[in-house]
Amino acid sequence: MADKNITKVEKEAKASAITYARAWGESPVPPALLATLIAAQHARPPQFLPLLFAPVLLFSTYLNIYDYKIDAAGTSAAWSALYLVLARRRKQPLMQKWGTRGIIRGATMGLCAANLLGGGLTYAIGKRSTDAGGKDGVGIV
Repeated sequence: MADKNITKVEKEAKASAITYARAWGESPVPPALLATLIAAQHARPPQFLPLLFAPVLLFSTYLNIYDYKIDAAGTSAAWSALYLVLARRRKQPLMQKWGTRGIIRGATMGLCAANLLGGGLTYAIGKRSTDAGGKDGVGIV
Protein backbone atom coordinates (compact mmCIF):
# COMPACT_ATOMS: atom_id res chain seq x y z
CA MET A 1 0.00 0.00 0.00
CA ALA A 2 2.78 2.41 0.88
CA ASP A 3 4.56 1.67 -2.41
CA LYS A 4 1.50 2.71 -4.40
CA ASN A 5 1.26 6.01 -2.52
CA ILE A 6 4.95 6.78 -3.07
CA THR A 7 4.65 6.06 -6.79
CA LYS A 8 1.57 8.25 -7.04
CA VAL A 9 3.30 11.10 -5.20
CA GLU A 10 6.37 10.80 -7.44
CA LYS A 11 4.23 11.01 -10.55
CA GLU A 12 2.41 14.06 -9.26
CA ALA A 13 5.56 15.86 -8.14
CA LYS A 14 6.45 18.90 -10.17
CA ALA A 15 9.81 19.18 -11.84
CA SER A 16 12.31 21.49 -10.18
CA ALA A 17 14.22 24.37 -11.76
CA ILE A 18 17.34 22.21 -11.89
CA THR A 19 15.46 19.62 -13.92
CA TYR A 20 14.35 22.27 -16.41
CA ALA A 21 17.87 23.70 -16.66
CA ARG A 22 19.33 20.25 -17.20
CA ALA A 23 16.78 19.47 -19.92
CA TRP A 24 17.69 22.79 -21.58
CA GLY A 25 21.38 21.90 -21.46
CA GLU A 26 20.80 18.46 -22.98
CA SER A 27 18.70 19.75 -25.87
CA PRO A 28 20.32 20.31 -29.29
CA VAL A 29 17.95 23.16 -30.18
CA PRO A 30 19.30 26.10 -28.09
CA PRO A 31 22.84 26.10 -29.58
CA ALA A 32 21.40 25.87 -33.10
CA LEU A 33 19.00 28.73 -32.40
CA LEU A 34 21.81 30.79 -30.88
CA ALA A 35 24.01 30.15 -33.94
CA THR A 36 21.15 31.33 -36.17
CA LEU A 37 20.66 34.53 -34.18
CA ILE A 38 24.39 35.27 -34.11
CA ALA A 39 24.71 34.72 -37.85
CA ALA A 40 21.66 36.90 -38.55
CA GLN A 41 23.02 39.66 -36.39
CA HIS A 42 26.57 39.80 -37.72
CA ALA A 43 26.27 38.71 -41.36
CA ARG A 44 25.44 42.14 -42.72
CA PRO A 45 27.78 44.00 -42.65
CA PRO A 46 30.12 41.06 -42.12
CA GLN A 47 31.78 41.02 -38.72
CA PHE A 48 34.15 38.09 -38.80
CA LEU A 49 34.97 37.65 -35.11
CA PRO A 50 31.35 37.17 -33.97
CA LEU A 51 30.64 35.01 -37.03
CA LEU A 52 33.22 32.49 -35.76
CA PHE A 53 30.82 31.53 -32.95
CA ALA A 54 28.13 30.09 -35.23
CA PRO A 55 30.11 27.06 -36.55
CA VAL A 56 31.27 26.14 -33.05
CA LEU A 57 27.71 26.25 -31.72
CA LEU A 58 26.49 24.18 -34.68
CA PHE A 59 29.23 21.67 -33.91
CA SER A 60 27.91 21.55 -30.36
CA THR A 61 24.49 20.67 -31.80
CA TYR A 62 26.14 17.96 -33.88
CA LEU A 63 27.80 16.52 -30.77
CA ASN A 64 24.50 16.57 -28.93
CA ILE A 65 22.69 14.69 -31.70
CA TYR A 66 25.35 11.97 -31.63
CA ASP A 67 24.85 11.34 -27.88
CA TYR A 68 27.74 13.39 -26.50
CA LYS A 69 25.27 15.43 -24.46
CA ILE A 70 27.61 16.31 -21.58
CA ASP A 71 30.42 17.45 -23.87
CA ALA A 72 27.99 19.37 -26.07
CA ALA A 73 26.53 21.10 -23.01
CA GLY A 74 29.99 22.16 -21.82
CA THR A 75 30.99 23.42 -25.27
CA SER A 76 27.76 25.32 -25.69
CA ALA A 77 28.02 26.86 -22.21
CA ALA A 78 31.63 27.95 -22.69
CA TRP A 79 31.09 29.54 -26.11
CA SER A 80 27.83 31.16 -24.99
CA ALA A 81 29.65 32.72 -22.04
CA LEU A 82 32.41 33.99 -24.30
CA TYR A 83 29.91 35.54 -26.70
CA LEU A 84 28.00 37.06 -23.79
CA VAL A 85 31.20 38.70 -22.50
CA LEU A 86 32.04 40.07 -25.95
CA ALA A 87 28.48 41.26 -26.62
CA ARG A 88 28.26 43.07 -23.27
CA ARG A 89 31.28 45.17 -24.20
CA ARG A 90 29.41 46.83 -27.07
CA LYS A 91 27.47 49.80 -25.78
CA GLN A 92 24.17 50.67 -27.42
CA PRO A 93 22.20 53.93 -27.14
CA LEU A 94 18.75 53.72 -25.52
CA MET A 95 16.76 54.35 -28.70
CA GLN A 96 18.53 51.56 -30.60
CA LYS A 97 17.70 48.99 -27.91
CA TRP A 98 14.04 48.92 -28.94
CA GLY A 99 14.56 48.55 -32.69
CA THR A 100 14.65 45.26 -34.56
CA ARG A 101 18.41 44.85 -34.16
CA GLY A 102 18.22 45.70 -30.46
CA ILE A 103 15.49 43.16 -29.78
CA ILE A 104 17.43 40.45 -31.64
CA ARG A 105 20.56 41.42 -29.70
CA GLY A 106 18.65 41.17 -26.42
CA ALA A 107 17.19 37.79 -27.38
CA THR A 108 20.66 36.56 -28.34
CA MET A 109 22.14 37.66 -25.03
CA GLY A 110 19.24 36.13 -23.09
CA LEU A 111 19.68 32.85 -24.95
CA CYS A 112 23.41 32.98 -24.17
CA ALA A 113 22.62 33.36 -20.48
CA ALA A 114 20.15 30.45 -20.60
CA ASN A 115 22.72 28.28 -22.42
CA LEU A 116 25.34 29.23 -19.87
CA LEU A 117 23.09 28.23 -16.99
CA GLY A 118 21.62 25.06 -18.53
CA GLY A 119 24.77 23.83 -20.24
CA GLY A 120 27.00 24.64 -17.29
CA LEU A 121 24.71 22.80 -14.91
CA THR A 122 24.46 19.81 -17.22
CA TYR A 123 28.23 19.69 -17.62
CA ALA A 124 28.87 20.10 -13.90
CA ILE A 125 26.49 17.43 -12.61
CA GLY A 126 26.26 15.20 -15.66
CA LYS A 127 27.64 11.70 -15.84
CA ARG A 128 28.97 10.19 -19.02
CA SER A 129 27.83 6.67 -19.85
CA THR A 130 31.49 5.50 -19.95
CA ASP A 131 32.18 6.76 -16.43
CA ALA A 132 31.74 4.21 -13.71
CA GLY A 133 31.03 6.71 -10.98
CA GLY A 134 30.86 10.03 -12.78
CA LYS A 135 33.14 12.89 -11.89
CA ASP A 136 34.75 12.19 -8.52
CA GLY A 137 32.32 9.32 -8.02
CA VAL A 138 29.25 11.54 -8.02
CA GLY A 139 26.82 12.26 -10.81
CA ILE A 140 23.25 12.21 -11.92
CA VAL A 141 22.20 9.83 -14.65
